[in-house]
Amino acid sequence: MAPQHRPALPVLGGRKPSYRERVADALRAALIAGELRPGEVYSAPGLAARFGVSATPVREAMLDLAKEGLVDTVPNKGFRVTVVSEQQLDEYTHIRSLIEIPTTADLATTAAPSDLEALRPLAQEIVTSAATGDLIAYVEADLSFHLGLLALSGNTHLVEVVRDLRRRSRLYGLTALADAGRLETSAKEHLQLLDALVARDTEAARKVITQHLGHVRGLWATTR
Repeated sequence: MAPQHRPALPVLGGRKPSYRERVADALRAALIAGELRPGEVYSAPGLAARFGVSATPVREAMLDLAKEGLVDTVPNKGFRVTVVSEQQLDEYTHIRSLIEIPTTADLATTAAPSDLEALRPLAQEIVTSAATGDLIAYVEADLSFHLGLLALSGNTHLVEVVRDLRRRSRLYGLTALADAGRLETSAKEHLQLLDALVARDTEAARKVITQHLGHVRGLWATTR
């Protein structure tokens, strides 16, 4: 069973999210990381104790996740994490590849180096979270990094599409990778990607992001 974390609730993006949104972000990250298992039912009080918060914002946040199709409401019991099939994961990754690979590679010639460097602390946070095995922090930092990178394209609709795809994905193998000491190596690809973009090396950036997305599907999401 994956270790239970009680992370500090993250603050992401430019607008400071509400407490309910912060709880939803933490729960969503736990779900994506595979710490909330597909098919299992979780009660709001149980999750509240696990995350060190009160039950009310957890219940409200889980209702938000239910609207996104990430959990189903189970009357008088709580919420069941929806199961994502291998075919769905393949489809999500394929769409992400179609969007993220060319968009990210193009940033080597269009993004300001200062804007790219501003993302380096997030890239380093991904590496640090991988090294310490804090999977929820890893997912949160990874989401912020990739959406922040794509935002440099200036296409807000593209960013929202990728955000939705990432929310629906599952990284069931993160715990196994962390235990095997392999997650940190994969995490360092974010720094390699930034280095390629800052160096204006389009082909190197394309190679790194292609490899990275391959890891997402080929290594992480297939481990149950």
